[in-house]
Amino acid sequence: MKSCLSFMLLFCFSYLLSQQETEKQIDGIVIKKVQKKYKNKKDNPAYAIMKEVWSRKKNNALEKFDTYSLQEYEKIQYDVANIDSAFINSKIFQGLDFIFNYTDSATHGKPSLPVYLNESIYNHFVQNSPTKRKKKLMIAQKSSGVEENELVRRAGKNLYREINLYDNVINYFDIGFQSPAGENAFATYHFAITDTIQYRNQKAFVIQFEPRIKEALAFTGSLYISTDEYSVLRATLRSPAKMGVNFVNGVFTVIEYDNPDKNTFLPQKLSTSIELSPFSKNKKNNRKSFIVTRSVSYNQYQFNIPLTEDQLTEKEEEQHKNFYTQSDDFWKQNRHDSLSVQEKGIYEMLDKLHETPKFKSIVRATEVLATGYYNIGNAIDIGYLYSIYDYNAIEGHRLRLSARTYFGQNDMWRVQGFLTYGFRDERFKYAIEGKYMFNKLNRFMLGYGHRHSLRQLGAQLTTDDAIIRSTFATSSVFGRGENNSLSWVSQHNFFTAIDPIKNFTIRLDAHHQKIKAAMPKQFDIRFYDRKGNVHTHLTDSHLTLSLIARPGAKFAKTGIDRSESRTLAPTIVLKYTRGFEGVFGSDVAYNKLQFLFNKPFLVGTLGKSFVGVEIGKTFDPVPIPLQNSIPGNQSYGIAKYAFAQLNFYEFIASSYITTHWEHHLNGKLFSLLPLIKKLNLREVLIAKAAYGTLSDDAKAMNLSGYRYRAPDKNIYFEYGLGVENIGIGNLRIFRIDFNWRGNYLHLPNSSKFGIKFGIQYSY
Repeated sequence: MKSCLSFMLLFCFSYLLSQQETEKQIDGIVIKKVQKKYKNKKDNPAYAIMKEVWSRKKNNALEKFDTYSLQEYEKIQYDVANIDSAFINSKIFQGLDFIFNYTDSATHGKPSLPVYLNESIYNHFVQNSPTKRKKKLMIAQKSSGVEENELVRRAGKNLYREINLYDNVINYFDIGFQSPAGENAFATYHFAITDTIQYRNQKAFVIQFEPRIKEALAFTGSLYISTDEYSVLRATLRSPAKMGVNFVNGVFTVIEYDNPDKNTFLPQKLSTSIELSPFSKNKKNNRKSFIVTRSVSYNQYQFNIPLTEDQLTEKEEEQHKNFYTQSDDFWKQNRHDSLSVQEKGIYEMLDKLHETPKFKSIVRATEVLATGYYNIGNAIDIGYLYSIYDYNAIEGHRLRLSARTYFGQNDMWRVQGFLTYGFRDERFKYAIEGKYMFNKLNRFMLGYGHRHSLRQLGAQLTTDDAIIRSTFATSSVFGRGENNSLSWVSQHNFFTAIDPIKNFTIRLDAHHQKIKAAMPKQFDIRFYDRKGNVHTHLTDSHLTLSLIARPGAKFAKTGIDRSESRTLAPTIVLKYTRGFEGVFGSDVAYNKLQFLFNKPFLVGTLGKSFVGVEIGKTFDPVPIPLQNSIPGNQSYGIAKYAFAQLNFYEFIASSYITTHWEHHLNGKLFSLLPLIKKLNLREVLIAKAAYGTLSDDAKAMNLSGYRYRAPDKNIYFEYGLGVENIGIGNLRIFRIDFNWRGNYLHLPNSSKFGIKFGIQYSY
């Protein structure tokens, strides 16, 4: 699949086999320890300089021009660091030992093996006024390995965020670090003037800084401040030795700014190296690791120039037609910096490697582990590896086999489905769905799906009509109580979707379904229709119009199935559903309106919050399967948007509002406790609430003894404390939540306290 991912697999095996250790650290400038500490910051000469920097806080010059264009050169490189004899002699490398002829000892100051290199050149065209428009056109790309390495490039790029040194908080890995040039910097850092030098034909102060508290999310480094304009010319940032970020040993960043006038700055160069280790960083800090380096430089600035409509109009392919086949002469002329001898050798090495049978086998194994699917003939994926087995009260032990068409990451169409078999009910269940995307610019697509299987319909409020969808709620391998409220569902769904503007989707679904209770004695869904007739199962036909906005979201790949890059983008959904009585035997007519908002927020250096709100109303009486069930969670797994202490269908509402808040403190509190801070645990604060009402008509529609109940007496709430970052070394993927129910404790079978477990792959 991807050569770099395969190197990671090789690395993990060799890491476990190799015992020798050698010296390792990301190279940067040597930063002397800040010696003198001042009790009063005003006595520190550096304070007066930094105060001038803050008072003259600069803005990005690019925002003040009506139009501008520029060229960006980006280089992303992966290196395996600390290559030693034990690593080289590992059995797994037998037959592949020629790769070590390309080992480099100069770039990072230690033996390292470059395994991936990607170069890209972009032209940017931006209009700030009268309306904001911009386009980023790739004019050239050169990548080690095959085209599929685009996913590796995106993965490397996803480690990085835009950095403005003048902001109070810098975002690394969606974690807030205090900026040394921010207005609150003196509360976090010790500063000292160490020199005055000539830098880029300007006289500059050299100010070094280090955190006041070792455990703080802050840096050690230096600032070059011009003596005339008090502008930041250059900055180096090195993360602390005990960074407390999963999989990350360290970060080293160099930033360079140009300053066209006293009020603005222009980004000139940015280079960040991130050292990653899948297992541990030992006390000597000399384990083998990956170093991912992204270097970006900008030139050919042009301001207030006329831009054509073609330069600003987004197209289906935002690449020059020859972007992947530019000549060597083109690269020599357009690279902002020349490649080292070792970097040039990466292309040659990987070409040889892809012709090696052993490496091809490793690539295939990597594909299966990374995607969960086994590809046959570059056409069909068989899997899904991680959902083959399940269990619930109806089916008992269950096996599931999935398949999908897969020719490449930018496929324009896909057919996928699954087949399951339950050993208790001895029945097969299935689903199949096909969809086709007509173009990549507005992502106009059509699709159809059919499903006949078991579902838990009370696990979500704002749902979609997608056919190929599985949730935690159907399973009860690990769960509390009996999951008796499952339903047999036979569904047909036609849909069309389009993105008229970037990150805004309009989707229309035409849905027909038949629903009956899987265990009628425990979960009776009988209801009266308008004529007083009793129905034991439900037939429903409806149309759903969905407006989905993801402002600021970034996606890898351009095919029909995209993977989203990690951002702080919100999710905003507005849905209207119209049910039709009598259409294809449908039993009820109804109108439903729903709104959803979810967004992560960085709260300075105090951590990250996830905030969500859902509001909805069903304007007509409907049977239980179509009602708004406040989502419960009877499993022992963590479900962020469900209520941990509610049972399925414990609360049902015609009108509702729910909120959830989850705040990750990144160990702020635990670091104050001497016996706990060495464990590098992190705390999570959790609060959820729901309020709703149920109309009398909806209550009267219910025939069975199953009692309708809404959280209308008081606002239902629950709260919790989570402990995350549980594990060893850098492998800290486990989380435990302790949840308490705040009220409605008198209800039958209510759960007052519970513990949930989860696995999360985050920094």
